[in-house]
Amino acid sequence: MAEHGIPTAEKEVQMKPVIFTDLDGTLLDHETYSFAKAKQALAAAKKLRVPVIFCTSKTRSEIEFWRRRIGNTHPFISENGGAIFIPKGYFSFRASPTTTDGYETIVLGTPYNKLLSAYRKLKSKFDITGFSDMTVKELMSDAGLSRAQAEMAKQREFDEVIKLNNPSQEKDLLREIRRAGLKYSKGGRYYHIHGSNDKGRAVKILAKLYRNEYGKIITIGLGDSPNDFPMLNSVKRPYLVMRPNRRYSSSEYLRAGAPGPEGWNRAVLKELAARGVLQ
Repeated sequence: MAEHGIPTAEKEVQMKPVIFTDLDGTLLDHETYSFAKAKQALAAAKKLRVPVIFCTSKTRSEIEFWRRRIGNTHPFISENGGAIFIPKGYFSFRASPTTTDGYETIVLGTPYNKLLSAYRKLKSKFDITGFSDMTVKELMSDAGLSRAQAEMAKQREFDEVIKLNNPSQEKDLLREIRRAGLKYSKGGRYYHIHGSNDKGRAVKILAKLYRNEYGKIITIGLGDSPNDFPMLNSVKRPYLVMRPNRRYSSSEYLRAGAPGPEGWNRAVLKELAARGVLQ
């Protein structure tokens, strides 16, 4: 991760910006899932043809829903780096030999059925509840999702989401996850169990593809919680937006100055202006 001061070198100012962003609690409001306060920056990025890549713990179905709502046509990273989905023909070259439903796909994660096998062993020892255990109605209530969103959230491919019902078991649970040869990430509401993938690894791969397409790029990252740290560690300009309590998850990154989509809007407009692409 490079130094965080606003760059002044002409060669860096002229680099093409590429934005990687978390969704929940970052571009989307933590409680309402609204992105209204980020519309100015989203419109500016679209007008200037600056890619905005969703990099989230959400499933492919959920991300596709938000891409339609927001009008985003760029590649995306699902389930904490479980896979990269690139619209077919997006780059001038073939990004992957594997295609799925109109995407060139790069799979980095462990198949969901293998994760469920490990999860069931953990469940026999700890007071935890996974998305796989919840009905759609239960998930709607627990996560504050609509029925359609809850159904999409259950369509998992590379990541099981768990709620720890007994916080005193946290340390032992995380140790057992590691012993099982798996990794975990902590988002705003839940823990995520997955394989060796993380957001940072996927960001590095996709950034390399953008460099192949455009030459020099400047990567910008925005997140709000610890599971975003691998992504932020893999970009040149890493921002945290405030949590709903107006605190930051870490002091190690650039600060957006406001919670959720309001902070996202501020940071993106600031970065676009610093590159000279926003007049």
